[in-house]
Amino acid sequence: MQKSFKLVVQYATNHTEIPTRPQFRRWVKAALLQDAEIVLRLVDEPEGRELNHQFRKKNDATNVLTFVYDDTQPLTGDIVLCAPVVQQEAQQQHKNLLAHYAHLTVHGILHLQGYDHIDEAEAVAMEQLETQILARLGYEDPYRAHGDALLSQPV
Repeated sequence: MQKSFKLVVQYATNHTEIPTRPQFRRWVKAALLQDAEIVLRLVDEPEGRELNHQFRKKNDATNVLTFVYDDTQPLTGDIVLCAPVVQQEAQQQHKNLLAHYAHLTVHGILHLQGYDHIDEAEAVAMEQLETQILARLGYEDPYRAHGDALLSQPV
């Protein structure tokens, strides 16, 4: 059965090399297993750092943050992507920028639905699901392709 979702994309960044709303919508749809209302916000480093500090007590910006609002129907949450961090990671890891955004979007959507990577078994299961979803979207395995984990920090 087709899941319905509402997606609001907020561009709060000066970066110009970022995906379009239809691209984000395609990636969200591929990873979503239930009805949802999602705000996906692209930010610059200062806002990314502030959110990461406020909610995770980390003093730097991270690539993706997921905020789930429990006990709501449909599923409701926010995903924040820090554009400069995503771009820097893609360059450092020799990854296609669009593929990296697709992966981090799928990763955030899975977190929104309760998937996690706190322990090794959860991490393996989540990585396998991400890889399957990305393959259906036409992207290579983000983990195997470069011999390292994609995420700079756990979400």
